[in-house]
Formats: sequence, structure tokens, C-alpha cells
Amino acid sequence: MVTVGGTGAMAIGGLVAAAVAVLLALALGRRLGWASAASVAGFCWSLVAIALVTLLPTRADVGVVPAESRSTGCSWDYGGPTGVAFEALGLDQRTLNVLLFVPAGALLVLALGRWRSVWLLAPLGLAGLAAYSLAIEFVQLQLARLDRACDVTDMVDNVLGAGIGFVVGAVLLAVVRPWRGGRRAGRPEAGRSR
Repeated sequence: MVTVGGTGAMAIGGLVAAAVAVLLALALGRRLGWASAASVAGFCWSLVAIALVTLLPTRADVGVVPAESRSTGCSWDYGGPTGVAFEALGLDQRTLNVLLFVPAGALLVLALGRWRSVWLLAPLGLAGLAAYSLAIEFVQLQLARLDRACDVTDMVDNVLGAGIGFVVGAVLLAVVRPWRGGRRAGRPEAGRSR
């Protein structure tokens, strides 16, 4: 039986996703401007990183949980036991669940910041991140044989992290100003002639 999981598998997956994100940023850079391209690529990478951290077993030696002992529903015990999730970081699971979604929330705002409709699209994107968290918990419930558990506390913490990231991204918009880069339809780039 082949098992995949543990922090090593998560790190390798994150590095592969980062390499793909760099290629995406390079492909989008001239068209969107480097700030927007890096934000779009970083946002895509953060979604993959979230999936890796939440859907792979925490240990490679977990094996498969027997079907009869797996959970059949989500835990509604809000704020239940958290314990230390990754001993190397010394953080509890709730803190990590919040921190995991902060980059996605910030990069979402920065990725959309180039367009005037950012203040309409960004809240929809935030709702999308909440739906992503819900989908992850649903998948964890369905794949509970991989030793993952569906928990309402995780969903609340994930949405809190995305919200914090959203605020951070809104503040960073004034600094990064992604609307300044890239080509606009029908207009040459600043400083260039046709």
C-alpha cells in the first residue's frame, strides 16, 4: 500500500506549485503588470498550498482508517480540542487555520486591485474563499479514511483568516498600486511610443 502525506509531501507539493506559480507570473507579467501578475500567481499558489495542508494526511504512516471507524458527520463542537498541530512551529491548530487563509485573502484583493470593480469582486472572492473552506471540510468528511476530520471550528477560523487577509490586502493596495502596471486596451504603456 502506498501512502502519501506528512510535512515532507506538503513541502514538495508547495515547491512544485510555487514553480508553476512563477511561470504563471512570468506569463502574465507583461500583460497585467508585475504586481498584478505576482498577486494572481500568489493567490493560485495559496489555494494549492491550502489544499495540500488540509487534504493530505498529517503523517505518511497514517495508512487508511477503517470505514467503520470513520466519522459520519462534521463536528459541531465549536472551539473543541486544538492541541499543537505542527510541533516545529509551536502553534495550535486554530492559529494555523487562521494563518493559512490570510495570504489568500490578501492576494485576492491585490490580484483584483487592478480593476475598478475590485470593491465588488473582492467581497465575492471572499465569499468564494469561505465556500472553498466549506468544500475542504466536505472533502475531509468524505475522505475521512485518510485520517482527516470535518470541523465547524476549522471553517470559522479559515473565514476569519481570509477576512484578516482581505483587510491586509486592502491596506496594501495603496502601497502596491497594481493598476499602474501592464498594458491597457487601446493604450500604449507609459513611456513607450507605438
